[in-house]
Amino acid sequence: MKVMNSELLSSCSEMVDCFNEIAMNSDCRVVVLSGAGKFFTAGIDLTDVASDVLSPEGDDAARISWNIRKKLFKFQEAFSVIERCPKPVVVAIHGACIGGGVDLISACDIRMCTQDAWFQVKEVDIGLAADVGTLQRLPKVIGSRSLVNELALTARKMFADEAKSSGLVSRVFADKEAMMAGALEMAGEIAARSPVAVQGTKINLIYSRDHSVTEGLDYMATWNMSMLQTQDVMKSAQAAMEKKSPKSVVFSKF
Repeated sequence: MKVMNSELLSSCSEMVDCFNEIAMNSDCRVVVLSGAGKFFTAGIDLTDVASDVLSPEGDDAARISWNIRKKLFKFQEAFSVIERCPKPVVVAIHGACIGGGVDLISACDIRMCTQDAWFQVKEVDIGLAADVGTLQRLPKVIGSRSLVNELALTARKMFADEAKSSGLVSRVFADKEAMMAGALEMAGEIAARSPVAVQGTKINLIYSRDHSVTEGLDYMATWNMSMLQTQDVMKSAQAAMEKKSPKSVVFSKF
């Protein structure tokens, strides 16, 4: 993630294009995200911040502010598209997960990490408030508002054991190899279920997170008044009665 902002803007566009394509691809039922390098994500390049954010284009305050806002929206969309994608996203984190990495994993559905992983909301150390999702999503991921405030205001590191006990991750693995095996196994379990049920579950979980119980129930009833008519319900019920694995059921694409 330590790239020039021009590259980062390009990466944001690629992320949006990728997840929009995934959302429409009926062959894809679940996504696994992981880092390929030594760390999951490195910190932001301060040179880029100085040249791009602190010296934005524009003839006056209004135009400068408008251009900054447009860039921030573009960065935000790169993570919001993950949350908006109806396919569940499992993220596997190893090593450092700093700054934008926390924005990214907060937008994912299931988080797991290695024992050597650590997390840091780094933005206050470079003179700004995190602006692409951490401050909005992390309080809904971690049960303790006090802990979220502490992490965001002090920029201290959170290590794997605390990440699990706080609810940031649901599983911790000894190393990356074991984690990836676990992530792929979990993805396989999700993919084996009815795509109508899985995608409906994700969409309604997110809706209910941001609405009252009454609103969530109303939305769920409206959703299922059509989705309950799927053949997947009878196929799943028959498999359960015959004590068969969901993996034995062939579901139509969705």
